[in-house]
Amino acid sequence: MVKVKVKLVSWEEIVDWSMRLAENIRASGWRPDVVVAVARGGYVPARLLCDFLEVTDLLSVQSQHWVEAAKMADKAILRYPYKLDMSGHKVLLVDDIVDTGESLMLAREYIMREWRPQELRIATLQWISPVAKIKPDYFLIEVKDWVWFQYPWTRLEDVTQFLSRIFKEVREVTEEDLKRLFEEWYGIHPHELGAYWEMALRRLESKGLLRKADGKYVRIKEQ
Repeated sequence: MVKVKVKLVSWEEIVDWSMRLAENIRASGWRPDVVVAVARGGYVPARLLCDFLEVTDLLSVQSQHWVEAAKMADKAILRYPYKLDMSGHKVLLVDDIVDTGESLMLAREYIMREWRPQELRIATLQWISPVAKIKPDYFLIEVKDWVWFQYPWTRLEDVTQFLSRIFKEVREVTEEDLKRLFEEWYGIHPHELGAYWEMALRRLESKGLLRKADGKYVRIKEQ
């Protein structure tokens, strides 16, 4: 059984989704003066929306609820807060996805309290409706079954963490068996990852977590 259901997202999909999301925002008749990305996942969609909506001003706040791929922290935290005067401005707050929605809610509350914009709306590419605590003003895809969207800007980071979890349960394995386990756990075959597969293994080796010997990967210390 797949332990974490993963959707491998391509760059082409990101551009297409962002373009269509921008069309939805335009169709609503509302135009933001400023786009604010929720770091780190919102950076790319926010920059694309700036392009498609002809918005020049792009800012960011770092609000996070995930400590690693598909593993939540106890609560969302806001890092590096700063104050601005956004009075008279309409702000579009952008993230890649709404899962629990807690990081977005924290960012929204902070911006409304400390920046005091005229209006704030939220836009995301995906909205996981059964678990989300908020519904964004604009979204492109409603997801009714939870899935980890593996975006291209975190591919190496996520694959490294996925492999690390396997090695918490497996001490020694051939590369072929490791590929089989990876597909069983995550529902994607390593050949779909291209260079990221080898890069992730090398990263774990460089951290002193694995070594390759006699055609096998061996865990050399606890993850």
